[in-house]
Amino acid sequence: MVVIVVKNLKSNIPADCYRYLELNDESKKLAETFIEEKILGKASLNDAYHIAIATVNRLDVLISWNFKHIVNYDKIKLFNSINLRFGYPIIDIRSPKEFINYEDKN
Repeated sequence: MVVIVVKNLKSNIPADCYRYLELNDESKKLAETFIEEKILGKASLNDAYHIAIATVNRLDVLISWNFKHIVNYDKIKLFNSINLRFGYPIIDIRSPKEFINYEDKN
């Protein structure tokens, strides 16, 4: 049986794999569109920023533990419909558990 401790997941990622992305005007505009289109409510603006920053920077995958607003099949389809309408590629959104290597160490 594999026990996953959330705190330990981040510590397993090499530091040179991190890249910090800034919120810019392009990301703000896309996030506001997610809100205007009612994919997310105004109270979820930070979640909208998170998705928009990943989209504008053309990340292949956004990884999140937020199952209510981000890692949500119906919402992902809506985010991607907006992304395509504005000329951005589709973004894949997944949970961290999908990136854990469960190799048998034996």
